[in-house]
This record gives sequence, C-alpha cells and structure tokens, in this order.
Amino acid sequence: MDNKVWAAVRALFVAVLVISVATLGVAALIGGNWVVWLRGAAVAVTAVWLVALAGQAARGKRSAYVRIRFVTIAAPIGIVLILVAPDSGYPGWMKAEQALVGVLVAAVALLVNRRAVRQAFPKRGKLG
Repeated sequence: MDNKVWAAVRALFVAVLVISVATLGVAALIGGNWVVWLRGAAVAVTAVWLVALAGQAARGKRSAYVRIRFVTIAAPIGIVLILVAPDSGYPGWMKAEQALVGVLVAAVALLVNRRAVRQAFPKRGKLG
C-alpha cells in the first residue's frame, strides 16, 4: 500500500479540523446560535477522530479503513442536505464552510475508494 495515499488523507482531515476550529473562532467573534456551535464542535471532534483513523488505516487496520470509507460517503450527503435545507438554522457563512468541508471529505472518499486501496484491505477470508 502506498503511504502517499494515507499522507494525503491525513492532510485533508487535518484541513477539515483547522477549518472547523476556525469556524468555532468565527462563531465566538460574531456570535452563533446553538446549531452553529453544535455542528462546529461535532465536526471538529469528528475530524480529530478521522485523523486518528487515518493513522490506523495507514498501519493496515481494516476496521479504521472501513470507518473512513463509511464516513466519507455519508458525510457529504448530510452536508448537501444542510446546504439545500431552506431553514436549517445555519447562517450563510457556515453553509459555505460546510460546503468546503464536504469537498475535502469527498476528496478523501475518492482516494480511499480507489481499487488499489480497496485491495489493500481485503475482507477476511479473501486472499485477493
């Protein structure tokens, strides 16, 4: 398995973490409703978890890889729902931030769902 893939995945997850922490900083400066604080904190905590999972997957842990695949497919779908919801409680600036996070997470999905990466994490009982 090429560790360049996992370095890129980790870098993208760190970018999500930095953006989400910056979002909390913006919320502190200009004020944010409970939805902004809850979503911002949840994304930051999730990003920390995903960075840790990326490290585990880079070391060959299949369960970490499977979790990353699931989250990187499900999260962009949830973000699209937030973006198109007419009255979600998210201000426009946070919707823009979520769109950026969605693009970064979707980029990870493209990386980890490539054939070579999937083959590096075979299901138990499969030899290739």
